[in-house]
Amino acid sequence: MLTNTLNTNEVKNAAGTEEEFTRLSIAERSTIFARINESQALPHRLSISHTESGTGLTRRRRSVVRVDKSVAGQIDATQQMRCSAYVVLDLPIGQLTSTSLPADALANLVSFVASLGASTTILYDGTGNGAVALLSGGI
Repeated sequence: MLTNTLNTNEVKNAAGTEEEFTRLSIAERSTIFARINESQALPHRLSISHTESGTGLTRRRRSVVRVDKSVAGQIDATQQMRCSAYVVLDLPIGQLTSTSLPADALANLVSFVASLGASTTILYDGTGNGAVALLSGGI
């Protein structure tokens, strides 16, 4: 289980600077964190949730890590705008004997979004190959 305060570089912004979060709520299969010192009018949330379906060999788990960030509008500052980013892992847990398959898929996704290929450096600024495609709407 994660600690109640994420304050040792678990979450970083595009500049690579740590952003601290504290747990707001916890349920059996979900939790929500709020950014420490956020404006109440402009929430910045990190959430984790899991749902399961099926039985036996067809049993699946859908796990989601999501960030929702609200800020004042860039054109009309009187209006709030929200951006959301999330990762979904859909696991065939009824057929798994280890986490190597989903770990490989997750590694493929993270490396594509946060790197330029040959480098081993994680890019937080949105310049990784997959991040550029996501931000620009490109393919």
